[in-house]
Amino acid sequence: MVYLAEFLGTAILILLGGGVVAGVSLARSKALNGGWIVVTFGWGMAVAMAVYVVGATSGAHINPAVTLGLASIGEFDWALVPGYMAAQTAGAFTGAVLVYLVYLPHWGVTEEPEVKLGVFSTAPAVRNTVANFTTEVIGTAVLLLGVLGIGANSGHVSVEGGVDLSGLFTTGIAPLLVGLLVLAIGLSLGGPTGYAINPARDLGPRLAHALLPIPGKGPSDWGYAWVPVVAPLVGGVIGAWIWKLTGFGG
Repeated sequence: MVYLAEFLGTAILILLGGGVVAGVSLARSKALNGGWIVVTFGWGMAVAMAVYVVGATSGAHINPAVTLGLASIGEFDWALVPGYMAAQTAGAFTGAVLVYLVYLPHWGVTEEPEVKLGVFSTAPAVRNTVANFTTEVIGTAVLLLGVLGIGANSGHVSVEGGVDLSGLFTTGIAPLLVGLLVLAIGLSLGGPTGYAINPARDLGPRLAHALLPIPGKGPSDWGYAWVPVVAPLVGGVIGAWIWKLTGFGG
């Protein structure tokens, strides 16, 4: 059941998050040219809604970087990590396919291949591998710190001083706060790379872009694809360990 929840939660995340990107960028969309504020707000609300839907069942990691980061500090069972990551990536792929279907008439009337790819995956504004990697590491570290901080301030702190996320998202405003955290990251740190901060969010939809019959879609930019996968995993572990070593949780 937890794997199904992670699948569904990540699918919702990409359906709403990828959907807002499609809305502001694909030709003849009513939301065309909505801008960065609309995109970041849409992604933040996508996270919040996904967490509300599946948080009580799986903890709503909906992100392999969150799963790995929590496991690295002993706050999540390592045995569940592979299943969570697989479910998240499959959910992201499915969410991207749904975005493709929702905007089906718009692919053919949109000329720019890079615009079509941007609906599915991230790309740097200035291509510099070291800088792009660093940006994603920092953004994901902030994500983990924020998630753990929201958990601690919501009263979900274990006896050992760690954060018990098992009940964090069952009631109250916490999921909305996580969405606002993602909004803040997008507004402040998203400009250089498009803030993947989630390996499944980038890899699953990029696979969908490669496989779907999108007219005039161009290449899927696999040369860059490793950055939004590896860097968030590194950043997630770093953020979780900063939390653990500083003792912020109590």
